[in-house]
Amino acid sequence: MAKISKVIVPAAGKGTRFLPFSQIIAKELWPLADKPALQYIITEAVNSGIKEFIFVTRPGKEMFLDYFNVPFSQVEQKKQLGDGHAVLQAEKMVKKEATAVLFGDDIVESKKPALSQLIKVFNKYQKPVVALYRLPKEKFPSYGMVRVEKISKRVYKIKDIVEKPSIEKAPSDLAIVGKYIITPAVFNFLKKSPKVRGEIRLAGAFKEMIKKGEAIYGCEIEGKWLECGNIPSYLKSNLYFIKKYLAGMAEQKTR
Repeated sequence: MAKISKVIVPAAGKGTRFLPFSQIIAKELWPLADKPALQYIITEAVNSGIKEFIFVTRPGKEMFLDYFNVPFSQVEQKKQLGDGHAVLQAEKMVKKEATAVLFGDDIVESKKPALSQLIKVFNKYQKPVVALYRLPKEKFPSYGMVRVEKISKRVYKIKDIVEKPSIEKAPSDLAIVGKYIITPAVFNFLKKSPKVRGEIRLAGAFKEMIKKGEAIYGCEIEGKWLECGNIPSYLKSNLYFIKKYLAGMAEQKTR
């Protein structure tokens, strides 16, 4: 049985939504209360049993890795050609193993690490697993939404992926979160996946796999999804963690 011991962490983005600040400090190091955003992702992975990190960076952006004290390798993504292209750069380092993929903009606060929840599903089915989260309908047009067949509690077989649908055309209220378990087959489909506006997308590869009859599973994660991909979401997430931090400090003073 394949086990998950590695994680790919795409971190080659220029942070264009956060310019000019992201030119000075890599967005991955921006604080969420008292910790850099990426530290939440690394902690999630370590607590899920991950032993090796593969960071996908771009030229000139390697130095932020010095902050993190974990075993890691790195590979460069010289051109920004989509999330699937970033993952594809790490193929040789994965060595035909199933691996996790965690995007730094998606943080989940939960009792059981979100990645650990995905690994549990993978251990049973040995097929790619996508993190899912229920959203209110007004948010459907901003996310990749899935059509699913329920298998068991919080576990689904994904039947289709619809990118940013209208409220009326959304296939469900389950959105894709940037956390995955992928198998070597995913790399093969990424290489053949049609580009969307010049980009290779993970969602595109999954759609092609589904068309070919390949099984893709979804895990509705337990916890609170906190996003950091744009300024409003980053500020909301930062405020959330600041409030928790201050509440913790106040509790310590009363002891």
